[in-house]
Amino acid sequence: MTAFTVALMLVVAAAGLLRWRRPAWYWLAFGVTLAALRVLVRYRSVMDACGLTVPPARWRLSLARATNRPIPEPRPPRIRRLRPTRTGLVLRLKLRPGQDVFDIAAASDRLRHSFSMFGVTSREVRSGVVEVRMTGYDVLKRVQMPAETETRAMRVPVALREDGSVHYRDYRAIPHALTLGATESGKSVYQRNLVAGLAPLDVALVGIDCKRGVELFPLARRFSALADSPDTAAELLDALVARMADVYRLIRTQQRITVDVPDAEIAADIWDLPDELRPTPVVVLVDEVAELALYATKEEERRRDRIITALVRLAQLGRAAGIYLEICGQRFGSELGKGITMLRAQLTGRTAHRLNDETSANMAFGDIAPDAVLAAIQIPAELRGLAIAGDASGGWHRIRAPHTSLRQAVNLCNRYADRTPDLPELAPFRPTTGTATELVPSAKVSPATA
Repeated sequence: MTAFTVALMLVVAAAGLLRWRRPAWYWLAFGVTLAALRVLVRYRSVMDACGLTVPPARWRLSLARATNRPIPEPRPPRIRRLRPTRTGLVLRLKLRPGQDVFDIAAASDRLRHSFSMFGVTSREVRSGVVEVRMTGYDVLKRVQMPAETETRAMRVPVALREDGSVHYRDYRAIPHALTLGATESGKSVYQRNLVAGLAPLDVALVGIDCKRGVELFPLARRFSALADSPDTAAELLDALVARMADVYRLIRTQQRITVDVPDAEIAADIWDLPDELRPTPVVVLVDEVAELALYATKEEERRRDRIITALVRLAQLGRAAGIYLEICGQRFGSELGKGITMLRAQLTGRTAHRLNDETSANMAFGDIAPDAVLAAIQIPAELRGLAIAGDASGGWHRIRAPHTSLRQAVNLCNRYADRTPDLPELAPFRPTTGTATELVPSAKVSPATA
């Protein structure tokens, strides 16, 4: 046995071990080169087999007949760029006349098998140009976020998509969102990643956790206000509505509507105001919305109507005032009472982890992406953290947030505790952070816990 054979066997064994234990390392070391060669060699025949070619132009046929040459073959979309990534390949195609973006999308599963890739998705870049993203391995099995992400004001990375790209929560583009998930579905981990992404930013965090604060109160050092009961939540939401009215009055006084001011400088929301006048944006996280909507007595019903009305007002009017909602829950249906469907209509972003019933999936995606409903209820129980994310545009993706323990989230919130803004309107709900037994809203401290 020669030295070359021994070296070749060692390389093959190492490649097999990496593919089994570390698919990301295997892809960067071996897979990306093999996949690129496979795509380039098979491209024309695969496109022809998948019906993604067009007949040659008539002048080409006429020229071939006139010169007694072979008939030209059907033409596939032209490859404009082939770019390798840390998770797969990105293929940018220029469509031929008569082809459509939906043709590529309909053939994605056949392309996946033909090119021996794990997944294939496509999107339209501009008219006549399609970007096909191919993943070389299951990127959602062991989520590894890239070291560098595109962060900017009110835009944080929270998860990884099935095509290997980063899923961002952009509050400027999608101000309000609904996140659903059954018990042990990974909803709390997704929420921790969201808080961890917002912690370093100049933003005020407001939490409503009616499970006596077990989810959000450990992160209290980074929160400007917290509520752990429906009664406190009602008062906190009223304070946010009052703050929203004050911000609108500030915007009105600073609109600068005069004949000598360009239109681009006229203020219509807080982001049009000068930096020294701009109020701090507020993100409101509601951990379990059903606890706010349930009632058993007439008094609780009046409190429930007060809470839902305040949430609907914030959802309808809060964007321009810099108030953004993150509504989370295990169950979300019309049986929660009047105003729930009105609230849902204002929640543009939708994220659904594993759900136990189809009704909640329909409430999440039935009005924007009906084909995502089936995907949401088919998430296996063993894949905690896997979710379906969509928005009002009708598009949806499978995503999975990296596992973040509660200890990691607490450490991060403690590190950025100095960035917690002190809002006068929410001062009565500012949590005290002396010891673990003192993590209660200062407005609700009882003699037993003081």
